[in-house]
Amino acid sequence: MVSRMKKILIIEDDKSIAMLEKDYLEINDFEVVIEDKGQEDKVMELVKDANLVILDLMLPQNDGFHLCKLIRAKYEIPIIIISAKDSDFDKVRGLGLGADDYMTKPFSPNELIARVKANINRYDRLTSKNEIDTIEVKSMIIDRTRKKVSIDNREIVLTPKEYQILVLLFENRGRIFSKEDIFNKIWNEDSFGDINTISVHIRRIREKLEKDPSNPEYIETIWGVGYRGN
Repeated sequence: MVSRMKKILIIEDDKSIAMLEKDYLEINDFEVVIEDKGQEDKVMELVKDANLVILDLMLPQNDGFHLCKLIRAKYEIPIIIISAKDSDFDKVRGLGLGADDYMTKPFSPNELIARVKANINRYDRLTSKNEIDTIEVKSMIIDRTRKKVSIDNREIVLTPKEYQILVLLFENRGRIFSKEDIFNKIWNEDSFGDINTISVHIRRIREKLEKDPSNPEYIETIWGVGYRGN
């Protein structure tokens, strides 16, 4: 149970699945809004007041991947993709576009609730910290007061997990973190993720930070060991 009511936006065209999700979420003290067509303008209006988005990929009026990209470009709230698509390609694509989690249909409603709570709690921990300093490395500035990252005065838009990974590496600059280390520190006790997604998140961070992601300046791979911030 969360300390105050949070609003969940469900974007799902299957009425039975949407209502199942809604019932379980409301039992757990969440407020729920359903959008069943994936209409872009309506989604972007509804997401303004949401604390988390549950997003289906197959929608009548839009592609879920496209909606994920649009939402992430403007908002940092957690996004959980729920889809019948279970290929690694789709999971990697969804995470690469900014989703925080990916569940495959059919799923356990109780697991959905656990993941919703875990993602909201992680996001709240991230945004409630009262850091007053910055981390400056080369031309990159990590502003921990506003939770913003910039390079050469250009803001870099990161997902909450990407931001957490970046801060972890540069708060401990020079220290090598294995995938297991990063997973345990970022996901903490919420063990619903896949450790292999660490590579995906590192790749996405590099694509946003680096002039040449294949020859990274900021995040170094120590082959067979892990990653460190340079």
